[in-house]
Amino acid sequence: MFELDQHHEDFRATVRDFAEQEVAPNVAKWDRDEYFPVDLVPKMGDLGLFGLVVPEEYGGHLHDDSGPFTALCVAIEELGRVDQSIGITLSAGVGLGINPILTYGSDEQKQRWLPDLVAGRAMAGFGLTEPEAGSDAGATRTRATRDGDDWIVNGAKAFITNSGTPITSVCTVTARTGTNPDGSAQISAIMVPNGTEGFTVEPAYHKLGWHISDTHGLTFENCRVPYGNLLGKEGDGFKQFLKTLDDGRIAISALALGLSRACLEQATAYAKTRMAFGRPIGANQGISFQLADLATMVEASRVLTYKAAWLKDEHDLGRRSVTEVKQAAAHCKLYATEAAVTATRIATQIFGGNGFMEEFPVARFYRDAKILEIGEGTSEVQKMVIARHLGLPQG
Repeated sequence: MFELDQHHEDFRATVRDFAEQEVAPNVAKWDRDEYFPVDLVPKMGDLGLFGLVVPEEYGGHLHDDSGPFTALCVAIEELGRVDQSIGITLSAGVGLGINPILTYGSDEQKQRWLPDLVAGRAMAGFGLTEPEAGSDAGATRTRATRDGDDWIVNGAKAFITNSGTPITSVCTVTARTGTNPDGSAQISAIMVPNGTEGFTVEPAYHKLGWHISDTHGLTFENCRVPYGNLLGKEGDGFKQFLKTLDDGRIAISALALGLSRACLEQATAYAKTRMAFGRPIGANQGISFQLADLATMVEASRVLTYKAAWLKDEHDLGRRSVTEVKQAAAHCKLYATEAAVTATRIATQIFGGNGFMEEFPVARFYRDAKILEIGEGTSEVQKMVIARHLGLPQG
């Protein structure tokens, strides 16, 4: 059965020290200034965080017998405990930037892009969502037309993480490249290097939360890239991004778990010291019962998340099916993210008026939480996946 071994716990301590020393002292200012700390990325690379699932030949630190995806989730959880934006920078950097190239790229593509991405010298984005194609990703309107030895890309993408940092080197985008025999759109994935003529990174969004995370819209106007920038085979883009999202949902669950843990830890500490009516507020059942509920949500989120991560590692070793991973990813993504939103509400309420003040981290947690129920597949999409597995009639 799944469990975290000593290797994972030792690694957790290392990442926790990094988060508390390199991130925690600066995060309030970064959040206030909506500043992406580009200098932090190479430090994360030096720690090996971007290379946990990447073979050594591409600069990574992959060891199949050590639960590499589980280790990635541990790192995301610990970073997310201190700040969600830094956690998503790692999660998207690996899951959406590195993994599509690692999983579907040619050896030439891997050798070209992965070493810098793993080292934190560069970052990569994954352009899936569009202004009119979110949960219905099959409705992609971006098109890539073959012109000799090139693709000409036209269209737009929305809400793309890590796409406009000073060190972003490439964005993989999904685009229509033809029509399937059944009349559906043929979707392929194509790598577009940043700086390519006709590729514009739009100004950064002004977001409710995740102020430190880099997020942009992308536009493509007669953007010409070599045909060899195709990732995998023509028409495989749809199944590629479905697999990418399954893995990403587990990682987002780890991010949500880190947030719930932070809420539990800070609200509990506050309830022990905040006095009202002559005693600590934690002595009141109205507070203690809320914290008991929060502790239970943290434990349930932890079990669901690390079961899914373990199944992912087992699947990569050929010992579990893709269906098991897909279902576990939907379960943990649905529960852990909704629990995190509830956790921030509980923590903010326990802090009272102080919880509404930006100098207390729970205010930032409250703002950061909501996107967890939306990104990498909404809660409603997770329920569709779970219900489909139950054999229910499809509408």
